[in-house]
Amino acid sequence: MGLLANAVDEAAARTGFSGAVRVDRSGVTELSAAYGLADRAHGIPNTIDTLFATASGSKGLTALAVMSLVERGTLELGTTARSLLGDDLPAIADDVTVEHLLAHRSGIGDYLDEHSVGDITDFVMPVPVHELATTEQFLPVLDGHETVFPAGERFAYNNGGYVVLALLAERASGLAFQQLVGTLVCEPAGMVDTAYLRSDELPGRAALGYLAVDGPRTNVFHLPVVGSGDGGAYATVADFSSFWTSLFAGRIVSSDRVAEMVRPRSDWPEEQERYGLGFHLHATHDAVWLEGYDAGVSFASVHRPSTATTYTVVSNWSQGAWPITRLLRERLGT
Repeated sequence: MGLLANAVDEAAARTGFSGAVRVDRSGVTELSAAYGLADRAHGIPNTIDTLFATASGSKGLTALAVMSLVERGTLELGTTARSLLGDDLPAIADDVTVEHLLAHRSGIGDYLDEHSVGDITDFVMPVPVHELATTEQFLPVLDGHETVFPAGERFAYNNGGYVVLALLAERASGLAFQQLVGTLVCEPAGMVDTAYLRSDELPGRAALGYLAVDGPRTNVFHLPVVGSGDGGAYATVADFSSFWTSLFAGRIVSSDRVAEMVRPRSDWPEEQERYGLGFHLHATHDAVWLEGYDAGVSFASVHRPSTATTYTVVSNWSQGAWPITRLLRERLGT
């Protein structure tokens, strides 16, 4: 394993990596290391216990919170969005279901169409970000986006659909989305540090997100002040190691439900992968992963059940995680 640690060190030095890396194989932690600064202005280093934003990596947590509500009978996969939205978001078709939204097959218009965004740091929210502290406050952002294709027709990655899922989960359960994820996902997963933190009052253990490999400018004006269904949880690399173990042990939702969530529902040829319900899937083998990319955030956490291999790479700048992720994918066969 020394060779792998050396390779990661070299790649981190070469690319200016700022973040943390953890590798586990067969239940043994083989690499756990941190690089760069959590706070550049004050020279505070990242550590393996630093809390990092995960962007869309937390879509898997959203999917599991929803699936947990399905197991409890609070929702069904066939529940229509309209049945809980009432008169809100009238552009969402009447036949769009929870399952369509989980699988990115709903066809609804997206407030953040990633195909139309060049540099992620150029995207700004259409409302002041400090007004996005609750899921209900996303309604003006989600409204007015016309249907792109009929529900179920095809796959199209959709950020707004996962905020709609958070909204449906809240309305069905009567609980705040972040509370649902904490209770239904993080607690049974042993994710003791994972939380949806306010970006304008981060605790000392949390890394600030930066827009470039160097320089002082953070992402505080680019993202909702509190994350919701499409992303925004903060976590440690240890939390995601615990997450994968707990997920496939059936501690979050039943093993049958897990199997349903990691069953390929769609091919995603432009990304050379497949997709299930909240999880990215390898095109040909059993690797499953969560991935996040946003202004000041890059994240990947990968698990391959057949080889009992897990690794997590997270960075507090927009492009930081990808060179280390590619290195680990090649070295670990994931």
